[in-house]
Amino acid sequence: MRKLLEEKLRRFEELERQLVDPQVLADPVRLAHAAREHGGLAKVASKYRRFKELNAQIAEAMEMAASSDPELRELAEAELPELKRERERYWDELLELTIGGEDAHRTRCVLEIRAGTGGEEAALFARDLYEMYRRYADSKGWKTEVLDMNPTELGGFKEIILGLEGEAVYRHLQYESGGHRVQRVPETEAQGRIHTSAATVAVMAEPEDVEIALKPEDYRVDVFHASGPGGQHVNKTASAVRLTHLGTGIVVSIQDEKSQHKNRAKALRVLKTRLYELKRQEEEKKRAQERRSKIGSGDRSQRIRTYNFPQNRVTDHRINLTLYQLDSVMAGNLQPIIDSLMEHERQELREEFGTFE
Repeated sequence: MRKLLEEKLRRFEELERQLVDPQVLADPVRLAHAAREHGGLAKVASKYRRFKELNAQIAEAMEMAASSDPELRELAEAELPELKRERERYWDELLELTIGGEDAHRTRCVLEIRAGTGGEEAALFARDLYEMYRRYADSKGWKTEVLDMNPTELGGFKEIILGLEGEAVYRHLQYESGGHRVQRVPETEAQGRIHTSAATVAVMAEPEDVEIALKPEDYRVDVFHASGPGGQHVNKTASAVRLTHLGTGIVVSIQDEKSQHKNRAKALRVLKTRLYELKRQEEEKKRAQERRSKIGSGDRSQRIRTYNFPQNRVTDHRINLTLYQLDSVMAGNLQPIIDSLMEHERQELREEFGTFE
């Protein structure tokens, strides 16, 4: 962690120099990028800078405490307890700022829900997850926008993509990435038997435009007719847009709007987010050896939670948390689960980076 904090402080100080550099000041795009990154690093960098100052002051006071001069010793012994308390407080604050990783304080993210195994019941479960997240977002005062959806004839979703915006939205929702399993009697089940089906969720921090350089030659654009449930055409004009990123093969299709221009803008937004997520995952792999575990790694193949309707039970398998209040969770009260996940990561960080000497 100290290494990461040193890197952040170095970068912050480099950006401070850039913000007074005439060449940067003359380039509005570069200036905006530098100012935004500088602002994003300001809180953690300033706290770490003060933490280092306190370390230096404590080292100096300890030297004075070992002095043969009784007055110096007395002065140092009076100062040391408060200096150490302040240092501990700053360390705790630095640990808190690292929860959720470098993107924790982003105010925009993209959330994708896809039906998994289970046919129509899985699609209905995907709809229920969408409703759960929408209600949770409403309770937090976040703005929610449907970027694209692929509905089924019974009202479920094969896929739905949401854009969310609000304070610390990614910090709270990032733990939702992974496989979600439901156990219940489906609406389509006449015999009353409990079925198991699944959906996958991916939560990705949305980058600023300047963070992902995407030129028109980097991707292919295809337009086609939008279709509704069961394949029926819902739009006689070719308004749906498919973008294929040539470097990675990532494909984004958006057909939610009747306007090709609006669909293209949404597709670009999702493509940039997926490219940023790919970059984030690559960087996370590089750091993986330094960490014993990572909650909310974003691996969709990882089953993270089970929703058992007959028992009104929800279980988060990553931290062995079981709550018998599934009805409340599905109504959007996700905070008890998210708080528990954040506390678990907080404790892991304390165990791993607990020393500040």
